[in-house]
Amino acid sequence: MRAVILATLAVLLAGGSAWAQAAGGQPLGAATASPAPPTAVPEKAWSFSASAATYVVPDEPDYVQPAFSADRGWLHLEGRFNYEDRDTGSAWCGYNFSVGKTVTLDITPMIGAVFGNTNGVAPGYKGSLGWRVLQLYSETEFVIDPGDSENNFLYTWSEFEVAPVDWCRFGLVVQRTKVYQTEFDIQRGFFVGVSYKGLDVTAYVFNPDANRPTVVVGVGLSF
Repeated sequence: MRAVILATLAVLLAGGSAWAQAAGGQPLGAATASPAPPTAVPEKAWSFSASAATYVVPDEPDYVQPAFSADRGWLHLEGRFNYEDRDTGSAWCGYNFSVGKTVTLDITPMIGAVFGNTNGVAPGYKGSLGWRVLQLYSETEFVIDPGDSENNFLYTWSEFEVAPVDWCRFGLVVQRTKVYQTEFDIQRGFFVGVSYKGLDVTAYVFNPDANRPTVVVGVGLSF
């Protein structure tokens, strides 16, 4: 009788094992293989951004300042118009790199050629330093005119922003430019911006304590 019971148990165990394997399962006590890792999604070869800032300047004609940039890995290419001077373009090449996780630093040293009403060569950079909802952004260049050193000029644009939610940001802004004339060597103000997916719209008010402040409306698209 004992031999019959043992034989019956052996048959049941063998049958259960065969059924489990046929159904795609594993026999009891067998090692379970780890699932195959997901296939990595390849990074986009290029990323692009286009922007246009409309300047409403007291006692001077309004103008638009367009810019376009293309990035691939470390390579940064950029074109600007009406940035260094009216009716003046500039072409840039730079090197992207980033460091940090909790506190992040993204910076791009660049070299540019300036041509039009103002001509020259311009070393510069653009970059941002971020921590949680805070970010400091800056872009600066020094235009060197080989023909006339009096035209050498330091341009800068810097923002300190708070972004309490992904779609809204606000903060303080400063700039130094000679594209238009004001009584302030360094202009300062505030801004508010909203974004949706790759679209960003930001309004800036410079010199708010002046009789007529300068207003800038910027629209940017990343893709």
